[in-house]
Amino acid sequence: MKKRTLVLGASLNPTRYSNIAIKRLISNGVETLALGAREGRVGDVVVETEKKLFSEIDTVTLYLNPERQKEYYDYIVSLQPRRVIFNPGTENVEFIEVLKNNGIEAEIACTLVLLSTKQY
Repeated sequence: MKKRTLVLGASLNPTRYSNIAIKRLISNGVETLALGAREGRVGDVVVETEKKLFSEIDTVTLYLNPERQKEYYDYIVSLQPRRVIFNPGTENVEFIEVLKNNGIEAEIACTLVLLSTKQY
């Protein structure tokens, strides 16, 4: 597996982009973890509700609006991912600055597009 990814803001609703992203990450061979508001599963991926200290996270892909991200700043920084992807609607200048100050790359992009164009 490559680029172990945490989907933050994971939804159990199959029409939500975070849910689609989980499925596409898995189908592209990316080890995927998920954190959301409700416990459940998306395929074989367990959606956690607790902020677990996952190890060796390469990428955090965000599906939370900027206001909801605030409670996750310290958590995400503590995971020390290589990068955080800000999907459309999640762009957050304040958090991008926090990440940069902690040596974490911030990327404004769409996980689904990155996967479909083989740029993930």
